[in-house]
Amino acid sequence: MRLIVGLGNPGAKYRSNRHNVGFMLLDQIADKRSLSFKKKIKYDYIKFADLILIKPKTYMNRSGNAVTSVLTGNKIEDILVIVDDINIPLGEIRLRRAGGFGGHNGLKSIGSALGTDNFKRLRIGVGAPAEKDLADYVLSDFSKNDLLELEKIFDLSKELIEEYIENDFDRMVEKYSRLKKSYSEKIQNSQDQNSTQT
Repeated sequence: MRLIVGLGNPGAKYRSNRHNVGFMLLDQIADKRSLSFKKKIKYDYIKFADLILIKPKTYMNRSGNAVTSVLTGNKIEDILVIVDDINIPLGEIRLRRAGGFGGHNGLKSIGSALGTDNFKRLRIGVGAPAEKDLADYVLSDFSKNDLLELEKIFDLSKELIEEYIENDFDRMVEKYSRLKKSYSEKIQNSQDQNSTQT
């Protein structure tokens, strides 16, 4: 089995937070495939083929508790975590096979629970705060303009996740390499048009 973890916080007040892009993307993937999340105590999940998709309900700082719960009774051979990243500009993504946690408490919790940082990540840029406190920033909602930019990168991200679902992470990386230039140009052109209009 393979596990896809979308990071976020449960509850309506967090739904549009920058910290919740993992939840947001998994919801779109579920809608695209006409699938519905089922509920467990520590996470909501969808299980199909050789995949489990989860949205932890343990809150960001204890995401590892939900992952550990999934590992009990399931033989998980590969883990992909979808996570927000303030070190990446809004509208960009990065793929990583492993690595540090970059100060992200959700990744840190999963790493602590697994005893390793050897798990894959799809990192979605949410930009860095100019003056606002970091915690306040990631727990604040995207603006309407930000959401428009986010939808473009979600389109690319969904294509990549589908490649992972149908094949594997290597094919996902190959597809990203082919598509990232065209998507970057599409987003830049959109930003240029918005700045001209304002």
